[in-house]
Amino acid sequence: MLYEGKMHKSYKNPVLQELRDQQVRYLPLDKKLEQLERVELLFREIEDDREYSYKYLCLRITEFMTEIYEDTLMAGKDVRRDLLFLIEDLSDSAKIDSAGVPEKIWTIDELCRRFHVASKTISRWRKEKLSGRKFLFGDKKRIGFLDSAVDWFVSQDPERVARGSRFSPLTPDEKKQLIREGRKLAALGLSQTETARRLAKTSGRSVETVRYTIKAFSRRNADIPIFSNSSEPLRDDAKKRIFQGFRRGESAQTLAAKFRRTIGSIYRIVAQMRAMHIKNLPISFIDSPEFDMIKSGKQEKHVCGPMPPSDREKPKEKSKRNPRQVPDGLPQYLNDLYDVPLLTPDQELHLFRKMNYLKYKAATLRDTLDVNRPNTNLMKRIETLYDETIAVKNEIVSANLRLVVSIAKRHVGPMTNLFELISDGNLSLIRAVEKFDYTRGNRFSTYATWAVMRNFARTIPDEKKYRERFHPTDSEMFEFAIDERADEQAEEKAQWEREIQVDRFLQELNDQEQRIIVSRYGIGNDTEPQTLREVGSEMGVTKERIRQLEIQAIAKLRKAAESELIDIPSLK
Repeated sequence: MLYEGKMHKSYKNPVLQELRDQQVRYLPLDKKLEQLERVELLFREIEDDREYSYKYLCLRITEFMTEIYEDTLMAGKDVRRDLLFLIEDLSDSAKIDSAGVPEKIWTIDELCRRFHVASKTISRWRKEKLSGRKFLFGDKKRIGFLDSAVDWFVSQDPERVARGSRFSPLTPDEKKQLIREGRKLAALGLSQTETARRLAKTSGRSVETVRYTIKAFSRRNADIPIFSNSSEPLRDDAKKRIFQGFRRGESAQTLAAKFRRTIGSIYRIVAQMRAMHIKNLPISFIDSPEFDMIKSGKQEKHVCGPMPPSDREKPKEKSKRNPRQVPDGLPQYLNDLYDVPLLTPDQELHLFRKMNYLKYKAATLRDTLDVNRPNTNLMKRIETLYDETIAVKNEIVSANLRLVVSIAKRHVGPMTNLFELISDGNLSLIRAVEKFDYTRGNRFSTYATWAVMRNFARTIPDEKKYRERFHPTDSEMFEFAIDERADEQAEEKAQWEREIQVDRFLQELNDQEQRIIVSRYGIGNDTEPQTLREVGSEMGVTKERIRQLEIQAIAKLRKAAESELIDIPSLK
């Protein structure tokens, strides 16, 4: 019978959470009890400043040598926290009756009386080195602590336990003194964390006690809080500036002082904005039934490994011939394209399978990412996979750039420019790489040729028609040149004002509506308009839903424009 109880969901390392799922759901009771003992022993050996491989941890817990995630490394501090969760989850699923345990079990209330501390102190100890198990006390399941676990915890940090035992409540005079000193430090620009740390050092109290006293005072006196700015929620634009500043290299301490926030809140904002950025990454892939088999089997190393070598030319034959094969009449700056060798069918298949499989893995992991409580290790894995897909994509594009040149040369005419055709064709090539379905067994060169030629067939006639229609006479060209020079600054200013106006109107929309309008109408320097289907595919909804949201967003923009007395063109 599968265990479906409530378990911890905030593991630092997803691979250990995955191991937890397997063990609690499918292990028999005797195996769970054995693994509980092994996890407890392993937990006591973990050191914060070391790294541990998943292969080693899995071997110590299960006595099984795994080949999955064997190269994954985890920080000792995160491992220790996850093992505490694993101990509680395993014992919870085992449904251990406290009456049948030969060792003494301490409840939270009993530990509070034993060490003369509050339950909050026990909670803090549990987050560090005090391991607890779930036991059945009659009909109710509660946390309990084995006597051996308590003794081990006391031996690890006796001074901390003794300090907790000497705890006494703050007197009214002590609270007033902390509030006075805290207000002085806040006026100097110190964050809440730094203020609490300094006051704890001078008063002899714990940082948690000082922080709680300051927060409690601010709650009771909302009109005169110590950290007024910190109690106000940050706007989305402020969060974006924090994230951008952090990515530019500004420290969390600098950002905390600039925005009057704690260092911890800065890290949380950065993590949330990073998670939102990952959620918006364009990770669309060509799905294949083989991906599930690759992920669960031993083929992943082969699929994600290096590209197979080419067997087209033997080394001796290659030395006798010119490997570049540059066509006659090609501009010098395009010669380097022919230094990149063409792909064999096997190499092409390997790269497309690898690119789409990496996207599949990244998209699968992204589905588990919680924006409100983002996991740093999970985000790093997704970003690494995404970077690898970009590298593979660039490898495919580089090997096919000469194909675009050969097609563009055939379409050069009196009204067209080779460089412009190549630039336009390269965009078609990049889109073709994204949409090519390698599972059908066709060659990519055939698909790419069709995509580039179709684009040329559409754009070249339009360009020719435009140039013939607006071909100016010599006098018109002279007048146009004069007007352009005379009004250059005015045009630049007008364009700048239009951009500001567009940005202001977009602020009337929510994030989802902004994304749809920007994507549909190509707003931005490096953005081209997308179809309803393309936008829907990126956002994971149907094109009809995108159409509805677009109409809703346009209505808001129209209302904003009308409020500023701007002429609105008819949509009929």
